[in-house]
Amino acid sequence: MEGKTYENKIVPRSEDYSEWYLSVIAAADLATYSPVKGCMIIKPNGYAIWEKVQEVLNKEFKKKGVQNAYFPMLIPEKLLTREAQHVEGFAPEVAVVTHAGGAKLDEPLVLRPTSETIMYEVFKDWIHSYRDLPLLINQWANVIRWEMKTKPFLRTTEFLWQEGHTVHKDEPEADAYARTMLGVYEKFFADYMAIPIIPGVKSESEKFAGALRTYTCEAMMQDGKALQISTSHNLGDNFAKAFDIKFLNEENNEVYGWQTSWGLSTRSIGGLIMTHSDDKGLVLPPKMASIQVVIVPIIPNPDSRAAIESAAMKVAESLGENISVHVDVRDMRHGEKYFDWEKKGIPVRIEIGPKDIEKNSVVIVRRDTGDKEFAPMENLVEKISDTLEKIQSNLYDRALAMQNENTVTVTNWDEFTAAIEDRKFVMAHWDGTDETEKSIKDEIGATIRCIPFDSVEEEGSCVKTGKPSTRRVLFAKAH
Repeated sequence: MEGKTYENKIVPRSEDYSEWYLSVIAAADLATYSPVKGCMIIKPNGYAIWEKVQEVLNKEFKKKGVQNAYFPMLIPEKLLTREAQHVEGFAPEVAVVTHAGGAKLDEPLVLRPTSETIMYEVFKDWIHSYRDLPLLINQWANVIRWEMKTKPFLRTTEFLWQEGHTVHKDEPEADAYARTMLGVYEKFFADYMAIPIIPGVKSESEKFAGALRTYTCEAMMQDGKALQISTSHNLGDNFAKAFDIKFLNEENNEVYGWQTSWGLSTRSIGGLIMTHSDDKGLVLPPKMASIQVVIVPIIPNPDSRAAIESAAMKVAESLGENISVHVDVRDMRHGEKYFDWEKKGIPVRIEIGPKDIEKNSVVIVRRDTGDKEFAPMENLVEKISDTLEKIQSNLYDRALAMQNENTVTVTNWDEFTAAIEDRKFVMAHWDGTDETEKSIKDEIGATIRCIPFDSVEEEGSCVKTGKPSTRRVLFAKAH
């Protein structure tokens, strides 16, 4: 991930989608490059989105009985090796500290790629009886994964996330909880980020290292590629056995716990950018915007400044506490201000000048459509609230329409390859083998994103091998 200057120019999506994405981040002032290769600095505009994520999900998690805690970033290497599949899955990405305090450490320390091992080492001391269950813990933290190819928000060496970890009395309860938390993510993306989700279960080769099964939220970006935007894992009792997490059940027998883990990261911000933004810059759903409305005073001459700015302030006050408003009183031409707020994705712009004051009205401009209309000062709160709701709904509906229009069902290999090359989501039969899955990935670059929950059983033939299949799965190229 190397720095590049875009000088506020948005590269058209049709010209270069990847460069468009980077130029939107730069123009909206969301993040910049760190002196450490592969890392990013999240600037206030970008971090404000993450704060919204934290604010909403914290409330939702706590409704499910989850408590927040914090665990160390440094993990003894020996803990990571306890669960064989887990360490094998993360080995290529692990960063290890071997020296500190001017001396070589007696035991290497891993910078957490995820926290199963450090958490579960102490969970065994927190759980003794079935009365201690379920244990529901979440932490907001940073993670280090030594990525070779990085891109801001989507894939960086260090990123921010939340990771939930739970222990349950049996597998059905653990599985139900893993599904419940995936539902929390799905609702968050739909209701707040205005991103339609395809929920489902990962194939065996795509599941989390050490998990019994992995549930996923997959989203379609504007380039037709999929983004795995959050996951929830039924870990079975694999980690419990590795870390000796036992409890006395109701029959007074000592048994292993059943666990889940689930997470969402700053990758979700990348998904937000790629779902809604356009060639003018960032587009924010109102529920994710720290500033929902910006008021731009139109000042034709210095003598009128005080009166117009005063009127703008009164409009801001009239909108109340439930709508976040900013009045732009910078000494700049109003056209420059329009451009600045447009590229930063602010949902609504209000313009007010001398003629508007005379008419006791304002001009309202929507970021999602560019529509402009005059609105009387009277009942302005209701008007703006209604406009914000319409923007939120429109962004979701627009993204869902794109997903539906670009999801196809195919029956043979020629149709499959044509659809994948055309950047479609493809529902196709698969024979269920890792070998066929790998063959398709190697040949055409498409992966099984998930087996959708709403996929129905039906007899068919695998698009690659012609072998029997009982269900269609979702294939796509992915970010």
